[in-house]
Formats: sequence, structure tokens, C-alpha cells
Amino acid sequence: MILSAGDFAVYRTESNAFNLLVPQFGNLSSRKQREKLMQVWLGSKLFERSGLKQEAIREKILEDCRSGGDFLRIVMGEIAKNQGVRRWADCTPEHLLYIPQIKQEIPDAQIIHIIRDGRDVALSLAKQNWIHPFPWQKGQEVFVAGLYWEWIVSKGRIFGRSIGSDYFEVRFEDLVKNPRDTLSALGRFIDHDLDYDRIQHVAIGSVREPNSSFGSQSSSGPFVPVGRWKRGFSPENLASFEGLVGQTLQTLGYTLATPAGQIPSSLKLRRMRAMYRFYFDSKLWLKSETPLGRLLMRSDLSWL
Repeated sequence: MILSAGDFAVYRTESNAFNLLVPQFGNLSSRKQREKLMQVWLGSKLFERSGLKQEAIREKILEDCRSGGDFLRIVMGEIAKNQGVRRWADCTPEHLLYIPQIKQEIPDAQIIHIIRDGRDVALSLAKQNWIHPFPWQKGQEVFVAGLYWEWIVSKGRIFGRSIGSDYFEVRFEDLVKNPRDTLSALGRFIDHDLDYDRIQHVAIGSVREPNSSFGSQSSSGPFVPVGRWKRGFSPENLASFEGLVGQTLQTLGYTLATPAGQIPSSLKLRRMRAMYRFYFDSKLWLKSETPLGRLLMRSDLSWL
């Protein structure tokens, strides 16, 4: 929607700069590491979709880049320059986990955190097979996806609050149900005219074709991406799901469907929640702080 408003660079993919590229190649103050980074990036779809000239951007990164922030700023700045626009935006969801680093390396960065009902998010992640439970917990995909949603949203909110007025939260449901007022508030935050009629007319990407694992439209009615969980969960699974992450749902303003007296709070659920939070935290630490993390990420780089 922001790209459709005009004067923003159109880059139809996630940069994955801080969550994949930078951790893999370490200290970019080393020219050798920058050369390794460019070897991978120039052979990826991330470069193909940029519209940039290979030699020009390679030379600029090798000469001027010293950090992940430099890399993202240079690449996106060059895309914006080529398209004759003033601004750029990146939409990598996992960058929520790197807000302090992003803000340190790109001081004028503004962070927009789009929060969606975790019940809808979990159904979508499970359907796309993006989140994998431990081998002995097959069939628990939607619950693990819910725990991942809770973990990353909570991390993003903690990090976001640490940067003060450059952080802004938007509810996905508000964008769908009340787009004009929501975009107006967002436009004031980024100091940009987010005119809803222009956005609908230009309709870049998912504004025109919703990016949904559930399809864009059905014979039964128009595309409605809010409240799918009401049809996607059995009553028993919904109660267990709300037993796992219900407190976070309520903190974010979402109403639970399960009556308070019927929400389970078993040792099994508490143990599962603690186990996966520890797993997510440990994986992030390994990925960001250790050489082992770089080794484990090589398979993640293959799809770029």
C-alpha cells in the first residue's frame, strides 16, 4: 500500500539484509567479506529484481559499504535513484528481530510493525509449512506457529519501544476494515500522503492480487482475510491455542473466543510454550552471534 502511494522505490521482494545476508558474512568492514557477500547477492533473485547494473552496484558496495545498514541503504537508494523517486521501504518480517541494529546503522530509519491476529497468522504459517515442530510433535504445526507469532511480535514490540517515536504499530485488521483512517495516521508518521484512492488505482502487488495462502477470492463471496480462525479451528484446538498464547492476544486487544473457565492451563501447554521460546531465542543467538550460526544458515541462503 505504501509503494502504491507513489514516490517510493518499487522492489518486489524482501531484502533479507539483516536476518540472512549480514549474519552469514560477518564484519563487512573487511573487503574480503564484502566480496563474498556480493558474489552471493549478485547471483540471487534479490539482485535480479533490483533492476540495477551489476558492475555499478558491486563497485559501490565494495567501496562504500561497512555494515548491513550501509548495504541496505546503498542498494535501496540506488533502486530509488534509478526509478526517479525519493524514498524506499523494506518489508522483511524477520527484521523485527534486528530493530536495534537497524536503528544504529540507519539512524533515520522508521519502523512500522504490522500486527495481525495470531490465530489467523498461525493458520496461514501452518498451511504454508513455514514453521516445523520438533520431530516428536508432528501434527502440532498450528500451535508451534502460534508460539512463533507470539515470540516475534513480543520481541518486535520490546525493541520498537526502545527507539521511541520512530516506531509505529498498525493493526492488520484496521487496514482491512478502516483503511482510510489507518493510512491517514500512518501517513502522518512517515510524513507521506497515503491517499487511499490513489493506492487502489495504482495497486502494486498484493493490493491488486492478495498474497494469501488461502486464495484471493471464492465463489461464496469477496476476499476477506480477517477472522479465518473462526472456521479454521475445531473448538478443542482453539481452546488449546488460546491456552498457549491467549494472554498475548488479549494484551494486543484481541478477544478470546473460549470462555475463561474453559481455557486449559495444563503443565503440557506450559512446558511446550517454555520449550519453544527457549528454542527460538537460542536459534536467534546462534544465528546472530556465532560462527556455527553462519554454517547453519547456508541452507537458508540457497533460496535467495
